[in-house]
Amino acid sequence: MEREGRAGGAGSGELVTIGEFARLSRLSAKALRRYDELGLLRPALVDPVNGYRYYDPAQAEGARLVAWLRRIGMPLSRIGRVVALDAGAAAVEIRAYWARVEAETAARRDLAMYLVDHLSAKGRAMSRIPDSTGSNGSRGSRGSNGSRGNTDSTGNTGSGAGAVPLAIRCAALTDTGAVRTTNQDAAFAGPRLLAVADGFGEGGSEASAAAIDALQPSAWGAREGALSAADLLNALEDTADSASRAVRDAVASCAAPDGSGTTLTAMLWTGSRLGLVHIGDSRAYLLRGGELFRITHDHSLVQSMIDDGSLSREEAASHPGPALLLKALVGEARSAPVAVASRPDVGLREVMAGDRYLLCSDGLSAVVDEAELRAAVIAAEDPEGAVRRLVGLAREAGGPDNVACVVADVVEE
Repeated sequence: MEREGRAGGAGSGELVTIGEFARLSRLSAKALRRYDELGLLRPALVDPVNGYRYYDPAQAEGARLVAWLRRIGMPLSRIGRVVALDAGAAAVEIRAYWARVEAETAARRDLAMYLVDHLSAKGRAMSRIPDSTGSNGSRGSRGSNGSRGNTDSTGNTGSGAGAVPLAIRCAALTDTGAVRTTNQDAAFAGPRLLAVADGFGEGGSEASAAAIDALQPSAWGAREGALSAADLLNALEDTADSASRAVRDAVASCAAPDGSGTTLTAMLWTGSRLGLVHIGDSRAYLLRGGELFRITHDHSLVQSMIDDGSLSREEAASHPGPALLLKALVGEARSAPVAVASRPDVGLREVMAGDRYLLCSDGLSAVVDEAELRAAVIAAEDPEGAVRRLVGLAREAGGPDNVACVVADVVEE
């Protein structure tokens, strides 16, 4: 029987049957046959007469790697790329995959927590409504019986008597920079939409412009007045999908459409809330109470290394590697190791009169630290002055990349 479990062959020595290799790799023979069918792990030898599969014991490590990658949920198509790489490149690919999983999980977690808060507040408000309609025969007096009505978390009433109407005053500016010869960044600032996009690849300019055009408020902002939280979330999902399709269409004619795309950070104003759409490493900041808060999370390899503790923020500032994106809007998907098509994160932001928002591409945030950003945003009297000063700071820092920035103030209308 021992002889039946062996076969001569090249490689690291004697070959073993699928049964013995299954014991060696701690995988089932069924799994090994499946890996063979999918091209993830080919036998070292297949007997041309009886079709028996034989494996080199040195293949055990590769077999276990496939099993481990399956356990973390990696798609089979991506596993095929990983096992074909050398150890260093495979590690980069696995890190990129897991960082994307964590980013998408974090986005879903934030949305879940928002829904919990929103529905809990709605439940409290409903519990304060009397069973009867009251002496006036209607429920129009909800705001006077102790419930919050449509008041948002900032204390501003979104609608009804006593509401303080809010509006956006804004400005946008892009700049080619001191090194690049073309400008692939795009920016837009209007009463219903704030957006920046940082294009890359052959069709980068077309991609950034298309992403922003897809967010114009012709559909989601067609109705007057503030959208409900549920309606706004639906509108954000729809516009995010529209932006993805628009970018794919815009770069379809490129020689390598999957190598062209854009980041996108946008805020959609409804009259009482801002809806956030974000993908890539462009950023959004909030200035409130004299403090500058970053309200987006970079979808980049460097950020993932900061998140898992393998790189400090100080080290990240001088990291020599290229700015590899884990998520971006790109052309048709391909077997790319890092930059892949993905869906933008969406979320909701409650606002206060006096808030100032900054949206910018990494042509600004990568060369100007947050302390300087804060000082410039605070010092500017209006959004126009702020965007001019911010672009000036990027140029003073060498202007190595295109710059796009938007500054918007929330004011009482």
